[in-house]
Amino acid sequence: MKWLLIFWGAPVTLLTGWYGLSYYDMSFGVFMLTRQAHDLVFAIYGHVLGIPPETIPPLVARAMVVDSAIVFALVAVRKRREILAWYRRRFGRRGTAQSREAFASDANLSSAP
Repeated sequence: MKWLLIFWGAPVTLLTGWYGLSYYDMSFGVFMLTRQAHDLVFAIYGHVLGIPPETIPPLVARAMVVDSAIVFALVAVRKRREILAWYRRRFGRRGTAQSREAFASDANLSSAP
């Protein structure tokens, strides 16, 4: 499971970092982080795919959201028992004696100034 998250998280982080830095032209002296490289990469992808280059970033963002949802769903399915145990420890069950004890009793509320 750790490797799944690493192999998913590393490309997402690298792509998002590159896109953000190159979009705002924060190159730090590296050509690949310049706005010219940004426009060139999307022009090449647009030419290869046969679509306008400005439509590619929303498509990639949508794909990353869907992929992330699938990865987190897989993690949730594999860890569902631990998640349920944590949830029950954290919030308890409604109507149990334990949850009633967490609130002040009526005697204490009526004697408030």
